[in-house]
Amino acid sequence: MKISVLGAGSWGTALAVLLCGNKHEVTLWSIDEREVRMIREHREQQEKLPGVPIPEEITVTNDLEAGVVGHDMLVLAVPSIFIRSTAKGIAKYVTPEQILVNVSKGIEEATLMNMTDVIEDEIPHGKIGVLSGPSHAEEVGRGIPTTVVVGAKDRETAETIQDAFMNSYFRVYTSPDMIGIELGAALKNVIALAAGVVDGLGYGDNTKAALITRGIAEITRLGTAMGGRVETFGGLSGIGDLIVTCTSTHSRNHNAGYLIGQGKTYQEAMKEVNMVVEGVYSAKAALALANKYHVEVPITEQVNRVLFDGVPAKEAVLQLLMRNRTSESVWEI
Repeated sequence: MKISVLGAGSWGTALAVLLCGNKHEVTLWSIDEREVRMIREHREQQEKLPGVPIPEEITVTNDLEAGVVGHDMLVLAVPSIFIRSTAKGIAKYVTPEQILVNVSKGIEEATLMNMTDVIEDEIPHGKIGVLSGPSHAEEVGRGIPTTVVVGAKDRETAETIQDAFMNSYFRVYTSPDMIGIELGAALKNVIALAAGVVDGLGYGDNTKAALITRGIAEITRLGTAMGGRVETFGGLSGIGDLIVTCTSTHSRNHNAGYLIGQGKTYQEAMKEVNMVVEGVYSAKAALALANKYHVEVPITEQVNRVLFDGVPAKEAVLQLLMRNRTSESVWEI
């Protein structure tokens, strides 16, 4: 296939390398001319994915038309805050035969839309899928094994994406539950911020395990209220992605949370991490969705208080622990 990856950050670059290794004809597009020059000259994304060589066979461009026209599949790998502007920019070039694969994780704050809905809003004639799961770019780029899940409205599209990406170290499952996949992907970033805060405060493994467990319960409550399937949140885009994002030093959300736990503001943390921290942008939207669907999300509430209301992280943890008593399961009468 001819496949174009739109977005030459760490994730887009790693996927371009993977797809090239799968013998596809790959184009890597970036809006940033300086980034394109760097990759062309060094055949490496030196700033965001150092140490991963980019094959000469991959065409690198900042020409948007060249990055879209004539390709069978378009992989949208820009940060979630730029998904709408990118979709708007490519809409006039996209044909109904092309498959668009969203690999960005987030919720649009202004509309509360997930990313595939944003893409469809701008490109109503598009054939859209989503790929997600425990897949840090730093490991995928080096061929370290993992498994992910692809969602689409029809099986044929999902299986076409599956075939394009799957290889001996990148196993791909399919699912019809696009809502669940995207919500799991977006909401886990908010919980990962909290996990980073826990580490930054110097708390232990028990604390983080408890946070992850209650975090997936929170994600599942909201996700199923919005129409996602409960099994999706127990799968790769739910608990799978949550575990890796809450525990890995590759996780920008965890790393930003760690700095916040040590007393930095979210602006200072994002500047130090030097990458887009999706959880910061998704936190307000996640809370707004919870209010809309009347779902309790205590961890998300406290993350918002720490990020935007200046509440000390230690006080937020105390508020979580001192909530009214409740049960983990329903008692039978």
